[in-house]
Amino acid sequence: MAKEKPGIPKGTRDFDPLEISRREHIFNTIREVYRLHGFRPIETPAMENLSTLMGKYGEEGDRLIFRILNSGDFPSKVKEEDWQSRNASLISSRICEKALRYDLTVPFARYVVQHQHKITFPFKRYQMQPVWRADKPQKGRYREFFQCDADVIGSDSLANEAEIMQIIDKVFSQLNIDVIIKINNRKILAGLAGLIGFPDRFTEITTAIDKTDKIGLENVSRELIDRGLTKEAVDKLLPVLELTGTNHEKIQMLQDLLSSSELGMQGLSEVQEVFDIVEVTPLHCRLELDLCLARGLNYYTGAIIEVKSADVNIGSLCGGGRYDDLTGIFGLPGVSGVGISFGADRIYDVLQALSRFPDSTGTFSQVLAINFGPVERNYCLPALENLRSIGVQCEMYPEPAKIKKQLQYADKNNIPFVLMAGEEEMKKKLFSLKDMRTGDQQQLMLEQITDVLMKYFDR
Repeated sequence: MAKEKPGIPKGTRDFDPLEISRREHIFNTIREVYRLHGFRPIETPAMENLSTLMGKYGEEGDRLIFRILNSGDFPSKVKEEDWQSRNASLISSRICEKALRYDLTVPFARYVVQHQHKITFPFKRYQMQPVWRADKPQKGRYREFFQCDADVIGSDSLANEAEIMQIIDKVFSQLNIDVIIKINNRKILAGLAGLIGFPDRFTEITTAIDKTDKIGLENVSRELIDRGLTKEAVDKLLPVLELTGTNHEKIQMLQDLLSSSELGMQGLSEVQEVFDIVEVTPLHCRLELDLCLARGLNYYTGAIIEVKSADVNIGSLCGGGRYDDLTGIFGLPGVSGVGISFGADRIYDVLQALSRFPDSTGTFSQVLAINFGPVERNYCLPALENLRSIGVQCEMYPEPAKIKKQLQYADKNNIPFVLMAGEEEMKKKLFSLKDMRTGDQQQLMLEQITDVLMKYFDR
């Protein structure tokens, strides 16, 4: 019987050392900025009780939750007539009590409610862990992927939204990616729905508006009419969505249009306040009021935030917004918060497309010691330990192979320096240091080698 070839489940990935190093560059950058702003790390289990997750993501989201079979004799929990019914939802509720987490937001809400008595509010948390979705795998969409979330919960202050803008700005500045931060407010969109006479069709209107980037305003117009809006209402809405000018000019025009909408004016006031706070410490990237931004409105209640690359057409790199009752689903109502999530996979693709990963992400060892034999090996080992003590990453080739093979190993593994000691060097208590990039080689004392490496790696 032929053995099955080894493989991994669809929608999951192996990562080689270079990919891991580049991903860590992204994760470490995000983590460092979160910590600079006083966010505290938490982690939650890979699995949650199924009851914790179900009903929180809508009907489609519930279908994408990876359920975990109960251990033991789980079939006995299902009646024969239930098996015969072929009702997958009913059967899974009998045989699955746990599931892999679908996102980090619902587990965070559960965490806050469960640990509310030892949390100091406002609570600033970040979390960087994998999540799982039983989605159809395709380019840029996986069944297992990382989320990099940060939230401030227990505060209504719009200073939190402004701080999130600063975090986004710092992360992408450090990653050397030019981005546009887009912001909108659910209350403005509600005001626009009222302006055109269809306040009760808010969901249909915003669902269509949110497709503007993908299908264009002309097709959005057709979809709105297909959804039951009048041509007069659509003709009134489209010029508003096409407003141009500075953020200040857009807000002024909207104030005239929405003057009779208390909710719409409140949304404009909130956006203006965020802009005013941001202006105290201006951003490097562009911040834009985008009236076509309407994502996440099944739970966002105020600000909506999305970040796009200015150079690569790839979709959202980061998104978030304000929610007023996240913990209410677990019995702790009235706790407002605002959060963001960076898309590490898309950020990776942008850095790859722009060739902006630092050279250091491909370097794991900075020095390779050539192995000429036991005597030479033992002469080099203390030197390697000395270099490691000052933070230089180094290794010894394990066998006394031909020098050509060892140099090829250094070249293929992007090791910039090779350390060698033969009979001549050992007599003089020196080492030969070869720069693999230039080919230059010189005999030096260990202290001199340390100085050369420290300068080269800017330590």
